[in-house]
Amino acid sequence: MSEALINRLVEFAESGNQQKICIRQQVYQGWIMEISEDALLISTGYADKSGKDVWIKFEDLNQAELSYWDTASDQWQTFVL
Repeated sequence: MSEALINRLVEFAESGNQQKICIRQQVYQGWIMEISEDALLISTGYADKSGKDVWIKFEDLNQAELSYWDTASDQWQTFVL
């Protein structure tokens, strides 16, 4: 994995109040918790009972739409890797 990709993923994880990843009509909304060698971990939901942790491989991010919640404008902003 390239250092540039890691830096962009860290920037995405630190953007906004929450992150949203849409892959093949599946939406994961929550917080990026970890970035590994080949995947990132997003924690969805707001409570242990309703949320779950999902690993998303970097190769799947090529087809994903990424966005983050911008608290200044109160809307989702597109993020490009």
